[in-house]
Amino acid sequence: MTEQQKTPYDLPDVSGLSIGILGGTGDQGKGLARRFALAGHRVTIGSRKADRAQQAADDLTGERGGAGLPVSGAENPVAAGRSDVVIVAVPWDGHKPTLESLRAELDGKIVVDCVNPLGFEKGKGAFALPVEEGSAAEQAAAVLPGSRVVAAFHHVSAKLLLDPEVDGMELDVLVLGNDREATDLVQALAGRIPGMRGVYGGRLHNAGQVEAFTANLISMNRRYKAHAGLRITDV
Repeated sequence: MTEQQKTPYDLPDVSGLSIGILGGTGDQGKGLARRFALAGHRVTIGSRKADRAQQAADDLTGERGGAGLPVSGAENPVAAGRSDVVIVAVPWDGHKPTLESLRAELDGKIVVDCVNPLGFEKGKGAFALPVEEGSAAEQAAAVLPGSRVVAAFHHVSAKLLLDPEVDGMELDVLVLGNDREATDLVQALAGRIPGMRGVYGGRLHNAGQVEAFTANLISMNRRYKAHAGLRITDV
């Protein structure tokens, strides 16, 4: 099939890609590491301290069904340098300095930002924080001019990702970016997790409202005691 004949549903084979996860010791990063390792990807969990990263990896390989998973831990620069695709799952307050410190290691790579800039206030719940660049993903793109930044995996429940009783995630992942090849690749990666589908959600300047919507999902989950996700109809 030629480039002109391709449709929005033609996605690349990403089965052989290795994945690094910055902030992989947190629940979201650790959960994504678990799911991608189960899908057969070599995963490196990154942290500021190698022993913390390796402990997170050991936790995953030591759980039921986790023996033999292709997951290891390393300091963030090593995790970034040895991986084909790097997912950023660090806390918002460490987002910019972490990326600034890894500019060289992330140069030329696809960087997937799933950070949600949120605040929490008693009596008001979660709310979106203003970001000078417009969104966490746009901040990443500004800090990493040599990387191909994609926004994705914002609305995926960490609890479900980590739950060994949950086989499929049954949700859509909105994927945003300015590079068609990169967004196609991340859509395909999302589809490696059973039940999950990657759906193109627009260019990177639309990432702000996607990140902010996480606050609404948190409110839904608290009200309904659920782990709500998204499904996009008619696509």
